[in-house]
Amino acid sequence: MTVGMIFLILALLQTKHLIVDFILQSAWIVEGKGTYGHPGGLVHAGEHALFTAAILLLAPISFATVLIIAVSEFVIHYHIDWFKDWSVKRLDADPRQWKFWVLTGVDQYAHQVTYLGILVGALLLA
Repeated sequence: MTVGMIFLILALLQTKHLIVDFILQSAWIVEGKGTYGHPGGLVHAGEHALFTAAILLLAPISFATVLIIAVSEFVIHYHIDWFKDWSVKRLDADPRQWKFWVLTGVDQYAHQVTYLGILVGALLLA
């Protein structure tokens, strides 16, 4: 995979994150993510996995690799979101408090690190 392709995939993954995490998220998804197994969180993680798979289809990697990475993204994204929302509820954090923004920042950082992991996985499994 070329350096240009790596940067393109990273940019597309970050754009996907903006779209799925902020533009497409409904109240039903937001309200359900802190409850383990709630369909809202599962749908949200599924959207991430689906869009990630679509992006990775642009890369010179096998379809099996795309599926492995997309399923991994589903599991990881789901648990990052669940843990953040569970923590917000457990700590009774709200947007007026520093702890809420720390949790939100760590959540977003974890997602971005996941995208670096996706790139490493795509390179190693190619």
